[in-house]
Amino acid sequence: MTNNSDNNRERKAVALVSGGLDSMLAVRLIQEQGIHVEGINFFTGFCVEGHTHAIRKKDRDRPKRNNALWVAEQLGIKLHIIDISEDYKDIFINHKHGYGANLNPCLDCKGFMVHEALKWMQKHDFDFLITGEVMGQRPMSQRKDTMPVVSKESGAGDLLLRPLCARLLPETKPEQEGWVDRDQLLDISGRNRKPQMALAKKYGFTEYAQPAGGCCFLTDANYSSKLADLWQARGEKTYEIDDIVMLKVGRHLRPKPSFKLIIAREEGETNFLKGYRKKYISLNTISHSGPIALIDGETDSDDLELAARLVARFSSGRESEFVNVEIRQKNGESKNIDVVPFRADEIPQDWYV
Repeated sequence: MTNNSDNNRERKAVALVSGGLDSMLAVRLIQEQGIHVEGINFFTGFCVEGHTHAIRKKDRDRPKRNNALWVAEQLGIKLHIIDISEDYKDIFINHKHGYGANLNPCLDCKGFMVHEALKWMQKHDFDFLITGEVMGQRPMSQRKDTMPVVSKESGAGDLLLRPLCARLLPETKPEQEGWVDRDQLLDISGRNRKPQMALAKKYGFTEYAQPAGGCCFLTDANYSSKLADLWQARGEKTYEIDDIVMLKVGRHLRPKPSFKLIIAREEGETNFLKGYRKKYISLNTISHSGPIALIDGETDSDDLELAARLVARFSSGRESEFVNVEIRQKNGESKNIDVVPFRADEIPQDWYV
C-alpha cells in the first residue's frame, strides 16, 4: 500500500560540489523542481584550492576563496566539507581502472566519491544524489560506457542523477518516481562549453571558477611528473600532505637520485618555504640576494656543496666569482661556505623535475 504522506513529502538531494560551473548548474536545475539540495565537497589533498594558488605574485589577483563554499553561497545551499584524504590514498595508489593522461585515477576517484556521498545520503535520510557530469566531457569517467560503471561500483545505482545529461541516459529512480521531471533535465554532451555558458547566463551566473576538470592537481602534467619522481626516489608509492603541497611550490631539481632541491622562484615562495626549515635542510645566499632552497633526501658534504652552487646560480650573484651560502640543519645549526655558482650550461636539463 502506498504511503501518501511519503509521496507528498519534500524530496532531498545531495550534490557533489566541486566549485566549478557544471555542479553549480546541476544544483540549480534540481532546485527549480522544488527539491531541497545540500552539497558535499570532498578534500582529497590534491584539491587546487587547498594549497598554493595565492602564494606567487602572478596569482595575487585571483580570488582568495574556496570555490565550493562560494558556489554554495550563490546557490543558497548548505555545504558539507569532508576530509577523505587518508582513505583516498588507497584509491589513488591501488586504482582499479588506471590513470588518465597523467596520474589522475578519474574513474576510480569518481566512483569513490559517489560511494562516500551515498553513505552520507543514507545516514542523513536524503533521497538521491546529483553530480554535474556531462557525457563525453572527460575522457575517463564521463564516457557513455563508464558512467554506468560509476553508478554500479559506487553502489548508488539508479539513485545517481546527472541533470546536465540525464536525457542521454536511462531513467533514474528520481525520474521514475516523479520526484523530478525528466523533461526539465538536459541532454548536454561533449566538450563544447557553449550550452553551459548559455545556461549560466540564463541563471544570472556571471562569475564562476574554471569551467571543468580544473579542480585537481593530478590532471596537471608537471605536477604528476614531480609526484612520479618522488615515488621513484623513495622506492615506494607513499605520500603525506606536506609532500603534496611541496610538489606545487618552487623549482625542483634532482642532481642525484638521493636528493632534490626545492628552490623558491620569488618572494612569496621564499616566505612560504621558510616555514619548513625545521623539517628540511635549508640553504640561502648571504653575500647576494637570492631564494631559499630546501633539500628533500639524504646528502653528504659534497652534495651540500653541489646544492649550494645550484642555489647560487639562482641568486643575484650568478655571475660572481664566489657566493656565500648559509646551510642550515633542521635543528637550527648552520655554517657558511663560499661556492662558485653553476653556469647555466653546466646544469643538465634532466636535473629539472
